[in-house]
Amino acid sequence: MNRRVVITGMGVAAPNGVGLAAFSEALKKGKSGIRFQPELERLKFRCQIAGQPEIPEEMLQEYFTKLELRGLNSSGIVYGVISGVVAWKDAGLPVGPEAETDWDNGIIFGTGILGVDKFREAIHLIDDKNTRRLGSTSVIQTMASGISAYLNNKLACGNQVTTNSSACTTGTEAILMAADRIRSGKAKRILAGSCSDSGPYVWGGFDAMRILPHQYNDDPEAGSRPMSESAAGFVPGSGAGALVVEDLESALERGAKIYAEVLGGHINSGGQRNKGSMTAPNSEGVKRCIKNAIFDAGVRGDELDVINGHLTATSMDATEIRNWSEALELKAKDFPYINSLKSLTGHCLSAAGSVESVASILQISEGFIFGNQNSEDLHPEIEEIASREKVPEKSFFREVNLVAKASFGFGDVNAVAIFSKFR
Repeated sequence: MNRRVVITGMGVAAPNGVGLAAFSEALKKGKSGIRFQPELERLKFRCQIAGQPEIPEEMLQEYFTKLELRGLNSSGIVYGVISGVVAWKDAGLPVGPEAETDWDNGIIFGTGILGVDKFREAIHLIDDKNTRRLGSTSVIQTMASGISAYLNNKLACGNQVTTNSSACTTGTEAILMAADRIRSGKAKRILAGSCSDSGPYVWGGFDAMRILPHQYNDDPEAGSRPMSESAAGFVPGSGAGALVVEDLESALERGAKIYAEVLGGHINSGGQRNKGSMTAPNSEGVKRCIKNAIFDAGVRGDELDVINGHLTATSMDATEIRNWSEALELKAKDFPYINSLKSLTGHCLSAAGSVESVASILQISEGFIFGNQNSEDLHPEIEEIASREKVPEKSFFREVNLVAKASFGFGDVNAVAIFSKFR
């Protein structure tokens, strides 16, 4: 079997917008979600800015019962459940106690570090010989697959329910894993996505590595500068994105709205060789991933309207653009438009691929290309490859038919998904 795969629902909890409407408006207006974090200042972090979704108390009560909220101390689970339930409802699928087990429905929802604040709480209680106060949810909040388990309590999926983890590639990988399962006829629909916790215990290691910018603590919105000559490191972020990935036949049968089609994609690794390492990609692996994704999707590189790159605002940005140019055999005015959501949200780590996939698909479904904030001083090596006009600073409306979404993660792991307008 080789079934067609479409996106029929989406949800998002991003630093610059929770919910599709707020997120879409933020993309079009160039609204940043990067803010000064007093806690990071108190803890003497060099970088004291970050992107973190704002979840009001009334929203928590809408998605969690009073019992679930008792002792809930995992921001990643909060973001993941909100975005996942929104996506499921958006697809017109049942949520809550009235939903019965559906053996055709599944969940592939990834994470990197989950429940780190709950771990900290548990460690203190154990050290104080007070394990009775750990509570009955400490295990599910700190196991990686806790996010999928929380979601399935709401959705009653009877097909594969699992959690993947591949650093910054996690979200894009989850979507492609879901698409593969549906193409093969093993499921009809899968909630795919990823989440990441917020806070100093997630971001501290990166601050210690000195790969976060410290020059913009007084000007947070200027801190994340993908493709800029003055880029000084990635701003940490967090959140979740969720997409209902569905068999086209099933979607048409039930009259679901279709945001886009998943034409294809590819997942690989550079093997941490040929200048690839734990923290840097092997360019040959990246180019192979791009070429194989294009081949799998059955399109040509010159048909791409937009590349939504990984582009984290580090020294690797120029290398990534060069890899795209060589893989597609395109440059200058022939190069596709390219953007990085991280200028508005920071780097959402394991949530990045899913949040950015939602942004990529919104460009297709709503007909616009969002801009790159803080790219006014475009890196000269990038300008040599992609003309200035192909790195827009502001959003603009335009028909978008084909988008490539890329994620390149720690451990030299790569994923590229190709989304298209459904026809």
